[in-house]
Amino acid sequence: MAVSRNVMVIPARKRVGNNIADEKPKLRVAAYCRVSTDSDEQAGSYEVQIEHYTEFIKKNPEWAFAGIFADDGISGTNTKKRDEFNKMIEECMAGNIDMVITKSISRFARNTLDCLQYIRKLKEKNIAVYFEKENINSLDSKGEIMLTIMASLAQQESQSLSQNVKLGIQYRYQQGIIQINTNRFLGYTKDENKHLIIVPEEAEIIKRIYREYLEGSSMDKIKKGLERDGILTSAGKKRWHTSTIRKILSNEKYMGDALLQKTYTVDFLTKKRVKNNGVVPQYYVENSHEAIIPKEIFMQVQEELIRRSTGHISSSGKKRNFSCSQPFSQIVFCGECGEIYRRVHWNNRGKKSIVWRCVSRLENTGLACHSRTVLEDLLKDAVVKAINDLLGQKNDFLEVLSNNIETVINEQDTSAVTEIEKKLEELQKQLLIRANSKEDYNDIADEIYRLREEKHNALAEDAEKKAVGQRLMDMTVFLKEQPTLIDDCDEQLIKRLIKKISVFQEKFLVEFKSGVKVDVVM
Repeated sequence: MAVSRNVMVIPARKRVGNNIADEKPKLRVAAYCRVSTDSDEQAGSYEVQIEHYTEFIKKNPEWAFAGIFADDGISGTNTKKRDEFNKMIEECMAGNIDMVITKSISRFARNTLDCLQYIRKLKEKNIAVYFEKENINSLDSKGEIMLTIMASLAQQESQSLSQNVKLGIQYRYQQGIIQINTNRFLGYTKDENKHLIIVPEEAEIIKRIYREYLEGSSMDKIKKGLERDGILTSAGKKRWHTSTIRKILSNEKYMGDALLQKTYTVDFLTKKRVKNNGVVPQYYVENSHEAIIPKEIFMQVQEELIRRSTGHISSSGKKRNFSCSQPFSQIVFCGECGEIYRRVHWNNRGKKSIVWRCVSRLENTGLACHSRTVLEDLLKDAVVKAINDLLGQKNDFLEVLSNNIETVINEQDTSAVTEIEKKLEELQKQLLIRANSKEDYNDIADEIYRLREEKHNALAEDAEKKAVGQRLMDMTVFLKEQPTLIDDCDEQLIKRLIKKISVFQEKFLVEFKSGVKVDVVM
C-alpha cells in the first residue's frame, strides 16, 4: 500500500543584511556620498549631502544610523584612492552595516566593473545598496540588470566628460594659457587671476642652486648645502633629493617659458599618466610669465648638464664619469698622453699622502705613459703661482681682457634665432591648415622638430658666448679687487678661475677660464 507523502513548506525568512525581518530589528543603514572635484562650488554640495543623509536615516524609526562615509574631491572612476568608500566596504564585510544609500550610480562608481564587483560582493552578504536617483535596490530581482545598464551609461558619461576636459585643456594650451599647481612649485605662486608670480625668498633658493651648479658644485653638494642651511623644499621638508635639484635645473619655467602637455593620460579609468614622447601635441609658450633665471644662464646650465652626463672621453677612447667631489676633479690632465689625472690616497712606506696620478699609470689604457705623480699640495702651489703671475702683470692683463670682452660682445648675434623663429611661425600656420583639412602633416612636424633643435643649438651657442664674456668679466673683477699677491687658494677660487691644468715633467700649464694660459715651472 502506497504511503502518501506529506510535504510541508518551510518558507524562507526574509533577510536584509544580517537581520531576519520577522525579528523586527532596526536596519543598520549607512550612506555614501562623494563630490568629484575640490572646488568651492562642490564643497557646498558635499556638506549638503552629508547633512541630508544624516537626517534622512535618523528620521526613519525602522533604521539605525550606521554612519556617513564621504570622499571629498576624489574621482569615481576607480576605488583605489577612495579611502572612505573602502572603509565602508570593510564595515559591511565585518557585519556592521545592513544597507547602503547613495545618491546615484555615478556617485557610487563610474566604472562598470568596479560597480558590479562591489554590488555582488555586498549581495553575497545580503547587504542592499539603494540608488536614490535611479530608484534601484540591488537586492531586487531586476536590480543587477538595471545596474549593469545604468553603470555602463555612467562610465560612458565619465569617458565623455574626460574627453571634454581634455579638449578644454588643449584649447587653453593653444591660447598659451598655462595651468600649473604651485603647491609644490618652488619659486612661484599665483595671483588672484591665477597668473604665475615670483615668491622672492623662494626665488633666491632657485638662483642659489643655478649659481652653485655653474660654479662646479655637484647636485649632491648643493643638496647637502641646502640641508645644512635649514632651507626647506617646496613640500616643506628638511631633506632634499638630487632628483629634485635636477628637475629644478632643467625646468624651463624658471626662464619664463612653459612646455605644456609633458605627460598625458592613457586611460581615463586608471588616470595613469605617462611621458609624452610625441604621442599627443605639445605646446611651447615663450615668455609666458616672469623669469627667475635669465635665458642665457638657463641655457648654460643645460649645456653643463649634458657635459657632466656625457663625462670625459679620454685619449684611449674610454668614457670617464664626471665628478665634482674635489676642486681638481676633471681639470687635471696629463701633458704626455692626454689622459685625465685621478686623486689617490697614497701610503708609501707608512707615510700617507694625497697625490694625483695619470690614469694610464693606474689602469691599462693601452697608452705608454711615464708622467709624474703630483702631490695635491703641489697642484695648489702651482695655481697660487699662476694667479700671482697674473697679479704681477695686472695692468697688461686687464688691457688684454678688456679687448677680449669687446670682441666677444661684437661677436654676439641673434639674427640666426630670429630667422628660425620666422620659419617656425610660418610652419605653425601651415600645420593649422593641414590639421583642419585632415591632411597628412608629418613632413611639417619633422621640420618643426628640426628647427626647434636648430634654435636650441643657436641659443646654446649664444649663451656660451655670453658665458665667455662673463668669465672675462669675472677675471677682470678679481684682478681689480685683489690688491696683493695671494698665499693660498681655496676650492671656490679654483672652481671660479681655473679651467684646466696640464701636467708635464718639468712644469704645469695652468689655463684660466678667461682663456689666459700660464706656464708654471715646479
